[in-house]
Amino acid sequence: MRGILIVATTVLCFSGCAHVISKEVRQEVNTEIAFSELRETTQAYQGEVVLLGGVIVKTVNKKDGTLLEVYQTEIDRRGKPIQLDVSGGRFLAYYKGFLDSELYRKGRRVTIAGIVQGEQTLRLGELDYRYPYLVVRDIHLWRQEQLRKYDYYPWGLWDPWCWHPWYPWDPAYPWYDP
Repeated sequence: MRGILIVATTVLCFSGCAHVISKEVRQEVNTEIAFSELRETTQAYQGEVVLLGGVIVKTVNKKDGTLLEVYQTEIDRRGKPIQLDVSGGRFLAYYKGFLDSELYRKGRRVTIAGIVQGEQTLRLGELDYRYPYLVVRDIHLWRQEQLRKYDYYPWGLWDPWCWHPWYPWDPAYPWYDP
């Protein structure tokens, strides 16, 4: 009985740390390719499967699919984009199907496993920017993280009711109106 409990607890603990990209696709990923190398020599990695994460810059729905422009960031062991202020550049990811641009909108984190198809040059401001171009094999859109609301008066330490138990009847606090 004790062994079953230990195995069940272990499975539950490690299930929260599972990678978001399917195991079959991850087995195809070439982990030796750094994003900086991919940007510099995209043609050399054509046909390779890479795993990239980042933040969506733009979503364009087309007749036959959706094109995502993403700025690359590092990813953690689960594939989640981290250090959003540090980027190695941008890439394009083409998804054969419809991705709602309201969900896949600017600022959302995404993890993509895709096949390198080459590069595409587009205007970025006043310069011509070379984007590595991927066709998506697997994609994960991360939940938006919301800041927690917190009490401005933790444990009531700064609340006037806690500072002075006779507050409503005390003339020393005329500026507080219950």
